[in-house]
Amino acid sequence: MSLKEKIQENLKEALKKDDKALISVLRLLTSALHNKEIEKRTKLSKSEPVAAFQASLSPRSMQGEAGAPSEREKLEELSKLTEEEVIEVISSEAKKRKEAILLVRRSLGEGGEKEKIENFIKKEKKELEVLEKYLPEQLSEEEIKKLAKEAIEKTGAKELKDMGKVMSELMPKVKGKTDGGLVSRIVKELLELNESSIYFDLQ
Repeated sequence: MSLKEKIQENLKEALKKDDKALISVLRLLTSALHNKEIEKRTKLSKSEPVAAFQASLSPRSMQGEAGAPSEREKLEELSKLTEEEVIEVISSEAKKRKEAILLVRRSLGEGGEKEKIENFIKKEKKELEVLEKYLPEQLSEEEIKKLAKEAIEKTGAKELKDMGKVMSELMPKVKGKTDGGLVSRIVKELLELNESSIYFDLQ
């Protein structure tokens, strides 16, 4: 069972149990996945090779020969999200919850307003817990730092201007397992430390 199928199955179960909180977050996630598929399909249909090929087809060939998939069906198939793309969408939704929690925490007020904000934070935390169940086990900062050091060594990066090639080497290994902002911060800190070491070695 794919990750998307698991989410759809869990939504069906939540509907049977009338678990409103779970239904809400899974519907939002399903909608986000659907929107991503539409976005992918739109990009594919507008890509020059595909568009030129489709323009050359007759309405009959667009429908496909008997027993053969039509070009429209092929496009639908190509538009299906990979497991990695599904994880990207879930990570993005989880990140939205984390950012919302941080944002509202800064605006905690008094009385009724404070209570409303605390209830909102509880709701966002519950949604985040649901989303994180579908994500791979998250890496610790130490694990990211270890992988970042390996990427720096492999790419021969010495300075901050080499950050791009380090990130290109590192991101495929950590995608879906941590926040991209955290990875960038760790790589930047390591490269700045490297630059400082080189500078002092030259003195």
